[in-house]
Amino acid sequence: MTKFFRGFYYAANGLLYTFRTQLNFRVHVFSALGVTVLSCYLGLDTNEWLWIALAITLVLTSEMANTAVETLVDLASPEINPKAGLIKDIFAGLVLISAIFALIVALLILLPKILYAS
Repeated sequence: MTKFFRGFYYAANGLLYTFRTQLNFRVHVFSALGVTVLSCYLGLDTNEWLWIALAITLVLTSEMANTAVETLVDLASPEINPKAGLIKDIFAGLVLISAIFALIVALLILLPKILYAS
């Protein structure tokens, strides 16, 4: 059981490392908090909450995957290497795709509620 609980410590350590070292992750976290507060205020239904939660989760997990891959690439290839740079670019593209998805979800769900709430 100790090993099971130790896994939570390691996971929290990874989250904290990412939050401390990655500006984009902090921006995404605070954006997610803002969207969550706005969503509470607007009174989303269950299906809308599921889409918002999916978008937030996708962005945060892809940002963490990007951080992990960048760290691994830096470890494996500390010198400048075009292929190492390409790997980093590909994972940055993954984050961009998930962020665009999250923006579309937010616009489709939140914008009509904001416009018609007035």
